[in-house]
Amino acid sequence: MSSLNTKPYEPTPARRVAFLGLGVMGYPMAGHLARAGHQVTVYNRTQAKAQAWCAEFADAAGASHAATPREAVAHAEIVFCCVGNDDDLRGVVLGADGAFAGMAQGAIFVDHTTASASVARELNATAQSMGLAFVDAPVSGGQAGAQNGMLTVMCGGEAADFDNVKPAGMAFSRAFTLLGDAGAGQLAKMVNQICIAGLVQGLSEAIAFGQHAGLDMNAVLDVISKGAAQSWQMENRGKTMVADKFDFGFAVDWMRKDLGLVMDEAKRNGARLPVTALVDQFYADVQQLGGRRWDTSSLIKRLR
Repeated sequence: MSSLNTKPYEPTPARRVAFLGLGVMGYPMAGHLARAGHQVTVYNRTQAKAQAWCAEFADAAGASHAATPREAVAHAEIVFCCVGNDDDLRGVVLGADGAFAGMAQGAIFVDHTTASASVARELNATAQSMGLAFVDAPVSGGQAGAQNGMLTVMCGGEAADFDNVKPAGMAFSRAFTLLGDAGAGQLAKMVNQICIAGLVQGLSEAIAFGQHAGLDMNAVLDVISKGAAQSWQMENRGKTMVADKFDFGFAVDWMRKDLGLVMDEAKRNGARLPVTALVDQFYADVQQLGGRRWDTSSLIKRLR
């Protein structure tokens, strides 16, 4: 069974691209690039995953894998990347076997990792010193968005580089938007995570309150989702929260990593985030309950 859901692709010129990192997000993102007609070479730390990807997309023109990031990017005009954190990112980008060492002059590195704004600025400066380009481009939409090719991508970088990569990036996106210079994409993703943290905590308290009050919360959610309280979280997570189901979605461990980036950046820029800091500690409570891999909507478990 394919890891992708059906999506119509806009006709775009075929590009030679590489994709580094085939996790729950990267695997389908690279697949959409291949299905859209681009020549894709993949790299993954676990070679078996890269081999499985090539087997699944063997019918796509030019689908191949390489043993190192440097080898994977050798002929790429655009290098896409989606790994775990700042250290993982540096690990695939820098060093003798890293992507920057193998990229051709003028090639563009597009980083979809949710990482710090500081590492984006650092790698952008390094890329420029080597005659390369860098775009930080974290995504929102989760695993389902990656599989459906409907991610929202927040970008930072030079306008000309952004314009160059956007047509290919739309293979796995519904919105691919430039928000400023290097680091702006990562800062926008932090704004996104701040919003989600507050929304999920509010939804958790509302559902727990309604259940304590003896209400039929599925019926209540049906009603209030048609009014001012409506949100993506309510529409997509409300009823699974009522049903106490959390074995899917965006893991609590990942959210804590992201909120750690948020709190570090807030210390640097002076922003006050009292609610976000509190919800981050609530997620620590969920981890203590054994919910490290539960969906972020599991915040409600603290209230039961």
